[in-house]
Amino acid sequence: MSERRARPAPKNGRKSAWRRALNPPATPPAEPPAGGPDAPAPEPADAASVVQATLYRDGVRVSSSASLADTFRELRDEPSGMAWIGLARPTESELLSLAEEFDLHPLAVEDAMEAHQRPKLERYGETLFVVLRAARYLDAPEEVDFGELHVFVGPDFVITVRHGAAPDLSAVRRRMEETPELLKLGPEAVLYAILDAVVDGYVPVVAGVQNDIDEIETEVFRGDPAVSRRIYELSREMVEFQRATRPLVGMLHSLMAGFAKYGTDEELQRYLRDVADHVTHTSERVDGFRQALADILTVNATLVTQQQNAEMRALAEAGFEQNEEIKKISSWAAILFAPTLVGTIYGMNFDRMPELHWVLGYPFAIILMAVVCTSLYVIFKRKDWL
Repeated sequence: MSERRARPAPKNGRKSAWRRALNPPATPPAEPPAGGPDAPAPEPADAASVVQATLYRDGVRVSSSASLADTFRELRDEPSGMAWIGLARPTESELLSLAEEFDLHPLAVEDAMEAHQRPKLERYGETLFVVLRAARYLDAPEEVDFGELHVFVGPDFVITVRHGAAPDLSAVRRRMEETPELLKLGPEAVLYAILDAVVDGYVPVVAGVQNDIDEIETEVFRGDPAVSRRIYELSREMVEFQRATRPLVGMLHSLMAGFAKYGTDEELQRYLRDVADHVTHTSERVDGFRQALADILTVNATLVTQQQNAEMRALAEAGFEQNEEIKKISSWAAILFAPTLVGTIYGMNFDRMPELHWVLGYPFAIILMAVVCTSLYVIFKRKDWL
């Protein structure tokens, strides 16, 4: 960053066109509503989203203000001071007042108004605009919750705009206030602390995801039918996690490339290099998780296919055995049907049947039954039906 300079009071004559467009001239006050003094009072304005606005000098807290206007005034009175303003889901008017005071670029302000930005680092003159995606692991639902943080870093100010629950910037502020020798290095030191907190927040997420993958591997080989859905959902989260971590590697390399140009303190350079190492390690772990989940999904699909083939094979074998039994039953039914047919014919009550009064009629019927049954038995035996 360039050397800190005294902050003059803003001059209305220097407003750019976009500010004049976003801040139209004040309209004359409206007439009081009819009904006299007993008329209902107007609705109160929404509560401010300023989490904390603090002024520091030489790494020590000077004051904390309840409003942005007080912070602006105190910073003008402290040329060597640094303002650290934290916002949570701010309103458009609050961001525009910050843009007016600190000369923030309109494109960066527009991005800060809306969440769902990709992680990036952009420089607008003396101001850095950084977008970070923080993450935290939720144990109960076994999910990864992502938050978004926008950071403006100028010569004498740091503005954080948080969309989501993560990260916990109050812990970052406490850490910096407990180490004034680091805080007095200026806004870049605060940016380092925020980056370090975001990256450290990835550690429990990585551990939780690793535990989930271990459980998924057990479920896959145990044949749990619900594991496919769990693999898919975790893979989706890893895509988001990868989008949060991978751009950080390039962002930190860009910061390190500007160390000499912007006169970054040597001790701060070491801290930022350490954060870059952690980011690289985390990004590699996330890439490994995505590959592992893809491999597990392939293995699960293979195991499911094998299980289906085994089930189909078992059904085919059962059908074959059933068919063999049907063959046997059908063969014996045919064999037993032959004597029944002969007996039925000779059992008819007709007076004029030549065989009824034949001396050899009975032996003939018995022999005929035996020949037919034996013939059928031999035929079915040769066909392996019996």
